[in-house]
Amino acid sequence: MLIHVVKPGEVLWQIASSYRVPVNEIVRVNELPNPNQLVIGQALVIPTEDIIYTVQPNDTLWKIAEKFNTTIQILASTNNLTNPNYIYPGLNLYVPAPRYIVQSNDTLWKISQKYGVSLNTLMNINEIENPYLIYPGTVLVIPRKDRPSVEVNGYIYFLEEEAVPIIESVGQHLTYMSPFAYLIRENGTLVPIDDSPAISTAYDNDVVPMMSITNFTVTERGGNLAHMILSSPEIQRNLLSNILETMREKGYQGLNIDFENVLPDDRELYNEFLARAVEVLHEEGYFVSSALAPKISAEQQGLLYTAHDYEAHGRILDFVVLMTYEWGYRKGPPQAISPINEIRRVLDYAVSVIPRDKIFLGFQIYARDWLLPFVPGQEAETFSPQEAIRRAAYYGTVIQYDPTSQSPYFRYRDETGRLHEVWFEDARSAQAKFDAVKVYGLRGISYWALGYPYPQNWVLLEDNFDIKKLI
Repeated sequence: MLIHVVKPGEVLWQIASSYRVPVNEIVRVNELPNPNQLVIGQALVIPTEDIIYTVQPNDTLWKIAEKFNTTIQILASTNNLTNPNYIYPGLNLYVPAPRYIVQSNDTLWKISQKYGVSLNTLMNINEIENPYLIYPGTVLVIPRKDRPSVEVNGYIYFLEEEAVPIIESVGQHLTYMSPFAYLIRENGTLVPIDDSPAISTAYDNDVVPMMSITNFTVTERGGNLAHMILSSPEIQRNLLSNILETMREKGYQGLNIDFENVLPDDRELYNEFLARAVEVLHEEGYFVSSALAPKISAEQQGLLYTAHDYEAHGRILDFVVLMTYEWGYRKGPPQAISPINEIRRVLDYAVSVIPRDKIFLGFQIYARDWLLPFVPGQEAETFSPQEAIRRAAYYGTVIQYDPTSQSPYFRYRDETGRLHEVWFEDARSAQAKFDAVKVYGLRGISYWALGYPYPQNWVLLEDNFDIKKLI
């Protein structure tokens, strides 16, 4: 996949022509509501393994062919070069990905081994559903890169029947699905939620359901509630008993513990509870994970951070989810919601004390719209990245891109003249996060939260990774 940023005056058929990709394919993967209304600065995913290479000083066609594992003849014929020796800096060359013509007695597995890519990657690129059904003469596109395997979790707080179409639409991209969440009561019982439709749909899509418990709500921070639970072995026994009963009844295969705003003095009590939970749940065959606030050092203080002991969670639990989002808080001033520069600071610390194969990078998939000037206590509107693009088009604005946070944003004036600032996610910001997962060698990605349409994310996720399916 390539990413193209719309320039002034560009229209979709011109962009499609330059990449030699059908217009309808670009419309499909980006789910463009109006192909005739692009926004300057809008990032488009271009569905191709081919690339456009800009000739650099001292380049020769031979060097370029070597660089991209192709031949001078293919480059010359593809680009209609009458004189292969005459190329110049700034010239854009179309470089096709390698192709292979299936021969008699070929198998897809043999072809994948020949080119050093996984079978899943080869199948995904060529949209092959049955690896045993390939025929001599079929032309296969050979991927330029293999895709590392990762696990992917998706939290979802749309419950009951509302969860069903959401999970059906993205289930193929998920390893785990976590309905959010069972609220803990003071006596260790759980406030019930209608998660059965979500769990059933998860199993239909080969997704592992992961139970989520929490101590907080939008109106209660939960620190005192957490203290009551963590300081009472009796309440903990009751809580773990209720968790096990719910997991057995509902069909959950693991647990995610999201205790937030834990009092600083309860740090060790929290660690002890995690160890107790792991002991009890492992004995029954369940895995246990936690959600962690985005810390940058062991010494970081604050209600969100002090009691979240990265080293202990990494040692005790099967894996952890880093909540690397919400810098652009809905009640705070406008800014990138999950800036990559801040995420890297968290990851630098996390990998120093937690095994990399236990870390999930948190990735928010929604947009926010703030009124300007910002007034403390004023709440931003939350919606999908698709809605952000729609608003940019409707109000005729230009999308900017902040290179530090690697996040897109724009401003507009509404019908009453009020100024707004919108921060959201696009193909570029998603790719920055996927690159971080690969660079840091993490176990996976955890989305907060399913239900906000963001088609570019899922296309690029599959282009970057092979998604592990555990059932």
